[in-house]
Amino acid sequence: MSGTHRAAPAILDCYAGKVHTFFHVDMDAFFVSVEELYDPSLVGRPVVVGGRADERGVVAAASYAARKFGVHSALPLRTAYQLCPQAIFVDGHPERYREYSHKIHEVLQGFSPLVEMASIDEAYLDMTGTERLYGPPLKAAHLLHERMKAATGLNCSIGIGASRLVAKISSDQAKPNGVLWIVAGGEAAFLAPLDVRKVPGVGKVMEKNLHAVGIRKVGELARLDEAFLEQRFGKWGLALAGKSRGLDAGGWFDGEMGADEGPKSISHEHTFDEDTADLERIESTLARLSEMVGRRLREHKLKARTLQLKLRYTDFTTITRARSVPRATDLDTEIFAGVRQLFEHNWKAGATVRLLGVQAAGWAEGGGQMDLLGEAQHEKWQRTLAAADRMRDKFGESAVSLASSLRGKFKERTHENPASLPGKKPS
Repeated sequence: MSGTHRAAPAILDCYAGKVHTFFHVDMDAFFVSVEELYDPSLVGRPVVVGGRADERGVVAAASYAARKFGVHSALPLRTAYQLCPQAIFVDGHPERYREYSHKIHEVLQGFSPLVEMASIDEAYLDMTGTERLYGPPLKAAHLLHERMKAATGLNCSIGIGASRLVAKISSDQAKPNGVLWIVAGGEAAFLAPLDVRKVPGVGKVMEKNLHAVGIRKVGELARLDEAFLEQRFGKWGLALAGKSRGLDAGGWFDGEMGADEGPKSISHEHTFDEDTADLERIESTLARLSEMVGRRLREHKLKARTLQLKLRYTDFTTITRARSVPRATDLDTEIFAGVRQLFEHNWKAGATVRLLGVQAAGWAEGGGQMDLLGEAQHEKWQRTLAAADRMRDKFGESAVSLASSLRGKFKERTHENPASLPGKKPS
């Protein structure tokens, strides 16, 4: 299954004297580290951020001390407690994390005008041509390391490479609190011994598929013929061929740095701590989810023509139902009206609900026809919600809410792509 490959662009650039230099800056245990700034007694102890040990939620972050027990992000909180009952469970403070993300962004912008926030706690910097300002890449990275610590009190790990993909993988290998530079031309030797799961975009399913054909290390993947990979895995197979050689390929890495194609859909969902058939609470939760979706739509300057409801019952039976709206919208009230109608038409009266979700998709520039009375109401809500967004920007996401959503209020989930991220619209 071996074969020859086209020369890697990064290597061609190297020969032509056009080596790019990318940094990937990844904050170490970001959510936990911010909590430690506010409560130094947490330092060095097993800490789990995301909720209480008896809740249905998942781990947003775990300290390195907790990770030694097998606790990791996306693990159910109850499982985390079973693995590490001595851990300190913290609800999390999204407002604090957003504040520190802005501080991080300010430091990064002081180093390069080409900064792309990949999430709340990681970013790519194009450092090509900055040697006159900061010296060689390794020296620049150490300087950035020091400035980040001085400005935020937080540690970070920095990966350096001739592609964003190599920079990202090397920052992971540098953790915690380290710097790793993979010099152009050394990508293959660096990647070869790593598990295929280290390649961004290779999840559990793809890892299993690669194991099925005897591929466990990146070097083994790199030796496969592109035609075989394409035949086996389609376009993703070609992306894997490129990634295995250190190239920016597939998904996030296909576009130019800083290019923002925007999300294909925007959604929020909520799992109840206890299943409920309380119609008032259910509708209030739908109103709250509609608010969150509407807020994201307006941040992206998008209007949706399609609304979707996700409904999961106690027995885990899950249905999704969608509808087109006559006028593209980004207004909480109109989104809520649409999903409430979907709920009313599909809920089994009296059945207990475990999870609700609201999704918007099908972007459109303008709206459809509306009568004069409807238009006046629409414009009124546009002004009202614009003012509400300004208050949320200043005082936090929970500062303003629809009256209909008050009973459905729930704790904002701590995750990597919340609203109001600096330099990056959430997806």
